[in-house]
Amino acid sequence: MSQERLTALAEGAEAEFMYQYEASVPPSVASALGITAARIGGGVALSMRHDATGYWSKALGFGFDEPVTRDLVGRVVDFYRAQESTGAVVQIAPSALPPDWDDIRAGHGLTAGSTWVKLACPIDDFRPGRTGMRVGPVGLDAAPEWASVILRGFGMPEEGLAEMLVASAGHPAFRPFAVWDGDDMVAGANLFVHGEVGALNAAATLPGHRNRGAQSALLAARAKEAANAGCRWLVAETGLPEEGAVNPSLNNMLAAGMRPLYNRRNWIWRPGTGPADGS
Repeated sequence: MSQERLTALAEGAEAEFMYQYEASVPPSVASALGITAARIGGGVALSMRHDATGYWSKALGFGFDEPVTRDLVGRVVDFYRAQESTGAVVQIAPSALPPDWDDIRAGHGLTAGSTWVKLACPIDDFRPGRTGMRVGPVGLDAAPEWASVILRGFGMPEEGLAEMLVASAGHPAFRPFAVWDGDDMVAGANLFVHGEVGALNAAATLPGHRNRGAQSALLAARAKEAANAGCRWLVAETGLPEEGAVNPSLNNMLAAGMRPLYNRRNWIWRPGTGPADGS
């Protein structure tokens, strides 16, 4: 498969699972969190006005159905202004950025943030890890505990967000998994099946149970499930560590056979920036 095609599949899968997380919440949760999800220019724009983490308001998946232009970015920024968002992240694969990107992003008040690594590997190249703890799928009855474990593992508040994750457990494209230490659930993760791609996401371990193979086991379980679902590729994304720092999630995925596709910059939008806001 060409790099261009794989990039489109990887970006499309991530955009879709983010959209489904936020668009599938019960109306009461959407209202409490201030969630609005929109499809713009072949990508998605997601606004969570009452998000204490700053993670869930993001726009991504652009540059494949429609080229990235000043007008497209303007439509995305206008969406966030209309939602009275406190900020958002715009994520675009580097190969989809136009030659005049610096002018476009400066004109709309986007500033450079952190960098993420997008990874992929053919299902057949995946190398499963091992753990002494039990790993398996999560049923709807255990979804509230699973959601709580993931959010505590990430250090995110549970109010509202737990209900959002629980809703994903009942979505046909999501496959939630967990790790147990005895009777205690100590780690969780999700798989999103999107055509020939299995998108690995939402992996977190409680602090007291890290470095014991839980994430490697979750990678293996989800890879097997993706293969059973007919996926040919696994894709994922995680933060690029600063020089001299380590990202265990990245190391686990590399050890399992996943390989970096590209590094993708996060572009930050804040209200009060860009020409429409008088700056």
